[in-house]
Amino acid sequence: MDPTVLVVFVFVYAGMLLGEIPGLALDRTGAALLGAIALVATEHLSPEAAWRAVDVPTLGLLFGLMVVSAQLRLGGFYSAVTRRIAAAAVSPDALLALLVAAAGVLSAALANDVVCLAMAPIVVQACAHARLDARPFLLGLAAAANVGSAATLIGNPQNMLIGQVLHLSFPAYLVDGGVPAVAGLVVVWLVVRWRVGGRWQGRVAEVAVATPPLDRWQATKGIAVLAAVVVVFLCSDWPRDVVALAAAGVLLTSRRLASREMLALVDWQLLVLFMALFMVNHALVASGTFATLEHGLAAAGLDLRQPGWLFAAVVVLSNLVSNVPAVMLLLPAAHGPIAGPVLALGSTLAGNLLLVGSIANLIVVDQAARCGMPIGWREHARVGVPVTAATLALAAAWLWWRA
Repeated sequence: MDPTVLVVFVFVYAGMLLGEIPGLALDRTGAALLGAIALVATEHLSPEAAWRAVDVPTLGLLFGLMVVSAQLRLGGFYSAVTRRIAAAAVSPDALLALLVAAAGVLSAALANDVVCLAMAPIVVQACAHARLDARPFLLGLAAAANVGSAATLIGNPQNMLIGQVLHLSFPAYLVDGGVPAVAGLVVVWLVVRWRVGGRWQGRVAEVAVATPPLDRWQATKGIAVLAAVVVVFLCSDWPRDVVALAAAGVLLTSRRLASREMLALVDWQLLVLFMALFMVNHALVASGTFATLEHGLAAAGLDLRQPGWLFAAVVVLSNLVSNVPAVMLLLPAAHGPIAGPVLALGSTLAGNLLLVGSIANLIVVDQAARCGMPIGWREHARVGVPVTAATLALAAAWLWWRA
């Protein structure tokens, strides 16, 4: 066990836990990057080893799908879908069902964070116009985006990472994750509807939301490319990172959408976070520290190689340090045919438990606050806790039956 590596690891994951380093203007990405720099500067990780530690295919897949999502966002696709749902002449119960279904489906094929970022302001605006309380719909949006993203290996960053590193089959995982995700969307609708208790009405000041107008050609092009990508993932064993990068290349070759605009919507912070955590976790494993910790837990009866303990560990850690760092930390302990689905479902569904458990939650709350609709952690927990308990139970039962 290398003391320096252990100190750097504790520093980095303290930043993951707190969201920042007290006294410094460092967020999670900054803390991880500083940790990686410290390991290279102290020669505990050579520059060559640091680069080899980065899983380039995972970054390629992430980047490629971010460009696809940027195409749809600039083409006004997300806004158009949300406005079409909001304009439906249906009851509040049915409106919630449509919103939950749309958020779940979109998040299964696209990043759930972007779905929430694009849909939340329009939901607030539509609810204000209809004199409905926007908070239940926003909570349903966040929960559904998290649950829906668990259905596929491209629904969120941690699933992309798990699929790439463990070489999971896209169609096989669709069965493992799709069934609990669909059932989970029903749970989201039932829980929100139960918490509302029929009190849908609310008055909120009208808000002006600036969204890109629908460009049918650009939106159609983005949908066509995304559909082609999903079909290739389902029907072939071509490298997913290469397919995603090819899709990004097709979309960047445009006469109307500037590449500068599209690349501005890429989450570079997330890509840097991935790179830095790859380096820090590699150093932890290479130094033997992870093996020592894993053996110590096994001696105490907490064997992470067992699916049940791995499931419990990723659920707890995802709410302590966020799901991406939790998955990266536990990947070396992922062994067996269902270890990948255990990590993917556990880390994703756990994100609904606490307000800080998922970036999608924070995005919705931030957007709501900007529109004059504050949502506190207790209000979120009234929906998040029962949704998390029910969906995790469904996922555990499904994986146990599948095993």
